[in-house]
Amino acid sequence: MARVRGLLTISLLLGMCALLATGCGEAKKAAAETTAAPKPSCPNRAAWQKLANKVHAPVYCPTWLPDPLIGNPTGKWNNGNYVDKDRSYLESFVWQETGPGVGGGELHVVLGGYPGRTKIPTCRTGGADSKNVPCFDGKVGTVTGNGITATLYNGPNQDMNAWHALLLWQRDGTMYTLSEHVAPPLTYNHVVRYLKHELRSLVLIKPTA
Repeated sequence: MARVRGLLTISLLLGMCALLATGCGEAKKAAAETTAAPKPSCPNRAAWQKLANKVHAPVYCPTWLPDPLIGNPTGKWNNGNYVDKDRSYLESFVWQETGPGVGGGELHVVLGGYPGRTKIPTCRTGGADSKNVPCFDGKVGTVTGNGITATLYNGPNQDMNAWHALLLWQRDGTMYTLSEHVAPPLTYNHVVRYLKHELRSLVLIKPTA
């Protein structure tokens, strides 16, 4: 009888071990599925594809922008789609809120491309003493992510990129920019962190026509 009880005890222990192993395996699988990074999804990919076809060059679609911004060229947060005769383009996304003291704020992200050009363009400073200056200035270092090594410019940057921190990089003879306004509720360090996240989120859309 003692021998039977011993065998039953061993069987129960083995069964519990098997159950625990199965449970741990399932738990690990569930955890892996929960923490797996979702594949980037381009908001309104058709609109970005249309832009790539229009400028006859690849464009970068942002799959992540700071809330509430969404990188949809035809969405409510887009406040400008600009394409010049030289095929250079800008896509601007903005959120603004007004209020007393620190009650107001702005989020403004701009993506640009200069097909067939790698030289920084010239801008006018404006005002009575307007003069020609580089559109992007104040190089401070590099940022790497998503297979891209970009140069960080603190400014003064010009035109729609004024008061922005800006990333600039080149791909196959084309210069690209990604910038964000340094303004409340964000500090400069917040903006740089956001730019790094945005850079990692970019999806390249190649022209099909």
